Amino acid sequence: MNFRSIADLQHIILTRIHTIPPDVDIVVGIARSGMLPATMIALALNVPLAEMTTFSAGTILGMGRTRRVKRMELNFADVRHALIVDDSSDTGASIQEARATLSPIAGAIKMTFCAIYGRPGISVADLTFEQVPHPRVFEWNVMHHSLLERSCVDIDGILCHDPSADENDDGAAYLAFLEQARTRLLPTKAIGTLVTSRLEKYRPQTETWLKKHGISYGSLIMLDLPDAATRRKQQAHGTFKGGYYRKSTAELFIESELNQAVEIARISGKPVLSMEGPIMCYPNDLSAIAALQRVRRLVEAKRYRSLAGRIAKRLLGEHAEMMKKLIS
Repeated sequence: MNFRSIADLQHIILTRIHTIPPDVDIVVGIARSGMLPATMIALALNVPLAEMTTFSAGTILGMGRTRRVKRMELNFADVRHALIVDDSSDTGASIQEARATLSPIAGAIKMTFCAIYGRPGISVADLTFEQVPHPRVFEWNVMHHSLLERSCVDIDGILCHDPSADENDDGAAYLAFLEQARTRLLPTKAIGTLVTSRLEKYRPQTETWLKKHGISYGSLIMLDLPDAATRRKQQAHGTFKGGYYRKSTAELFIESELNQAVEIARISGKPVLSMEGPIMCYPNDLSAIAALQRVRRLVEAKRYRSLAGRIAKRLLGEHAEMMKKLIS
């Protein structure tokens, strides 16, 4: 699972900014996600910023006074070279649509199309800063990605805020929290499975809150323990979530806490995105669990069944040889 955070985005922009033509006098973002890197680039170059649809009608976004220099005093009629930016390119459809939208003004303005992240083998942009193969997910769109349908997602700390120590009393205060919890990251895609350390006895309140906020999901897995005191005593958060994720066909787990994410990845042998960071936590590639998960994914794809058998033998053979070396 290839993951890029907003910090990664900023880093690759600053690393590759020298490849932008020096005569670019405006940066135009393809809304919405393209506006994020477009803003970063415009700030770094200290040139005006625009949004693609309104730019095609002759509008440039306003600016503050701190960075006001001569090249910032740009009218639409003065634009000579525009950098059109999107965060990523997959099939190339978004950039092709952008070219069509801007075609009426293409005769008067030179345009360079830039995708920060591209897909190997597909090149429709004039500039691509980094090739990132599938499967991939970005911090800024993970809750709006079709991958959610094949993911396990935590509730507290992801969909809503975590309960405070006072709210987490397993009594009246906690019931009030379950009803009134403030939303954090609301998905626009259906979630495959919600996996939470909330107790099974709070299923009705949890389902009511999810319905209230229009969150679609396939199933809701909750911790079947009698009370919060037992849960705290057993410290079952990571083992419970990791155990379910390991047996499931889900490709990603989205977890709120980093420590739990590391534990879930270790137990499941699969990647876990911790939103505390954020950081993608990967299992130990040398572990038998991780090796078996890789084989399992191949077996589940019917067209790779024969290949999976050969890879399984090789993986198990390499693992056995490695264990012999470590023992000796």
